[in-house]
Amino acid sequence: MNPDDTDARWEQLKGAVKERWGDLSDDDFTEIDGDAQRLCGILQEKYGRTRAEAEQEVDNFWTQHSLQ
Repeated sequence: MNPDDTDARWEQLKGAVKERWGDLSDDDFTEIDGDAQRLCGILQEKYGRTRAEAEQEVDNFWTQHSLQ
């Protein structure tokens, strides 16, 4: 996927991410910047998830929104 397409897709998905994980701040979104691994790390911190739980949640979200 073209990096420009990824950036545009991330901008479109921010609303869905905010809806799914409502405790994420604007600073979190800046840090995540479309990176699944960063999102996993923040979910661990904010929601007390294990790494495996966070990865599963993000994988499910990405699959649901066709980001594989």
